[in-house]
Order: sequence, then structure tokens, then C-alpha cells
Amino acid sequence: MQTLAPVSKLADVQTTIFTVMSALAERHSAINLSQGFPDFDGPAELLARVQHYLTHGFNQYPPMAGVQSLREAIADKVADLYALQCSADAEITVTAGATEALFCAIAAVVNPGDEVILFDPSYDSYDPVIRLQGGVPVHLPLSAPEYQVDWTMVSDAISERTRLIIINTPHNPTGSVWDAEDMQTLQSLIADKPIFLIGDEVYEHIIFDGAAHQSLCRYPDLYRRSFVVSSFGKTYHVTGWKVGYCVAPPELTTEFRRIHQFVTFTVNTPVQYGLADFLLSHPDHHRTLGQFYQSKRDYFCGLLAESKFQFTPSAGTYFQLLDYSTIAVENDVALARRWTEELGIASIPVSVFYQHGVAEPQSVLRFCFAKDDATLERAAEILCSL
Repeated sequence: MQTLAPVSKLADVQTTIFTVMSALAERHSAINLSQGFPDFDGPAELLARVQHYLTHGFNQYPPMAGVQSLREAIADKVADLYALQCSADAEITVTAGATEALFCAIAAVVNPGDEVILFDPSYDSYDPVIRLQGGVPVHLPLSAPEYQVDWTMVSDAISERTRLIIINTPHNPTGSVWDAEDMQTLQSLIADKPIFLIGDEVYEHIIFDGAAHQSLCRYPDLYRRSFVVSSFGKTYHVTGWKVGYCVAPPELTTEFRRIHQFVTFTVNTPVQYGLADFLLSHPDHHRTLGQFYQSKRDYFCGLLAESKFQFTPSAGTYFQLLDYSTIAVENDVALARRWTEELGIASIPVSVFYQHGVAEPQSVLRFCFAKDDATLERAAEILCSL
């Protein structure tokens, strides 16, 4: 009997680079600075609160939108940080990680033929989800090496079919950060246009050198058309829990939840309650997270100061780009694989985040510095030997 095979909607999509490089690192016992997760655990008090709920009967389905105490804690945090008074009941939805939230937000507003503007190098989940909805991704390159937005290019790209713009700040993979002028320019460009926004803000608390995170929540005229996505995994060093959330005006949240209920329906119950307790009792954690990771950035960059790499310290996230153009002329994908196999250090090639792999420059690797100092020291020793 002939084996049936589906007609793929994403025939050109391969296994994500994060999975590929982490698997390669494990196979070769390499230091894994590729996939973005810490090699240290979350706060002990947070783990204890989750354990409490796990062993005290909080193991059945929670409400579809998320447990009430967590949504209220998120609303309080948004009000405190961004002066936005939002409804825990009508504007906040807890999701199975930020990736699910991004999927639901894109699916909520993109219809066949709609154009979506995104900025390359762009996080790899955006484009496939847009195409699954029948949308048309419009890739605009950020200006290397600062990876800033060319607003003239954005203005030229906006058409009558533009339905959505995806913003990612602090930016993965480059670590660049939007400022207030960027937000104001965006606001002026779309003021009279029926364009929605998604703010991928999962690194909202990991921003350096005294800069303030420019959340869409800060700008009422932008927020009214926005889905703002964040992640507890990045904030509390627990990426494996896969818990995120989306903040959006009531009309957008209604459509978002129509999709969310049929994607995951709801999210791990004891983890939600534990997060709610910790968020309320330890607001100092997210307020000092930028300082915590800036010290790691500075330490890692200091270790690399005498290396042959060219780099500018990251402005946000826990990723550092290194340009190896004075060391090798090899393609970044091939080089990342070879260094993992031969040198025992894994990274992410930045060119894979560009449409059709067309990147400028093509000699940049991304390294995660959310690691213990000993790990960073071993990694820097290898990199400085090149």
C-alpha cells in the first residue's frame, strides 16, 4: 500500500538552527553558547512556590486565559513599568511560551494576501507563521553593524496591503535596541493606516547602559493596535517552563483568545501560581535583571578584548555578536558547525535569520552569555586562541 504524505505548507522550512546547533554541541561535548538558555537555575524561592502548588492540589485545568492571580500580577507590572492601566480580565492572556503568543497574534490579524513587514535578521518563527495564514512576508534589512531601522525603507515598503509590522526590541539575534525616536517615527508613519503591530518584547528587562525599554505599552496610540508579547522564561532563567503572555486591547485580545483556546487552550497550572507569587513578592528581580546581565556582558567582552574578533558590546538581550572577518573567510554556517565539531564551542550563524540567507555582512556569529563565569572563561579561552 502506498504511503500517504501531506502536501507541505512549509516545504522550504528545515529544522530550526537552534535545534541543529544544540544537538551538534551535545554530540561533540561542546560549550553551548548557541541556543539562548542559561546554564544556571531560576530563583530558589520561585522553584519553592511552584513545588508548593505542585504538591497542594493545584494540578487541574486553570482558566483558558490564565490564572487570575498571575494576570493581575502582570497587569500591576505593566502599570508600574509602562504607566499602562490594562485589564487582567480583558487584556492579558497567559500562553505556552512567547512562541505560541506570536503564532496566535499573527493568526488573529493576517489574512490571505496581507503583507507583513519584518526586519532582518529576524527571529525565525515569524515568517513561517505569516505564510501559514496566507500572508506575504516583506523582509527589510536592518543596517549593519548597528542593526538600526532604515525608516525611509519602511515608509517605501508600506502599501495598501500592509496589515502588520513585527517589532522585536531588544532584538534577537543582534542585541540592538529601539529608542524613543524609533517609536515616534513608527507612530507617525502608521497614524492614519489600518496596520496592526506585534511587539516581541521577551527581553524587555535585559537592556543595558542606562537605556529604558521602549515598550509599545508606553505609547497609547501604538498600544491600541498592538499585541505585546513577553516571556517569563527569559526573565526568571526558566526557559524550559515555556510560559509567556500577551497584552493587547480588549478587541484584539478577544480574537487572540479565539485562536489560543484551540492551540494550547491553557498553560501549566502550578507554574502559573508560582510565578504569580514570585512576581508579587520579588519585583526587585526584573528591575535588576539588566544589571545582572550587563555584568555578564561586560565580563565576556572583557575576556575577548585581546581576541581578533571585531564587536560592539550588545545593547540588550543576553547575546553578543562577534565578527570573525579578520580570522576566517568561511561561510558563517559552515564555520559555526566546524568550530563546534573541532574547537568544542557552539554559536549561531546570523545569516540564517535573513530572507534567502542573504546577509550583510556574512561573517557574524551570535554567542549567548547567559552562562556561569566559568563557562564564559572556557569559551573565551577557545575564542582568544584563534
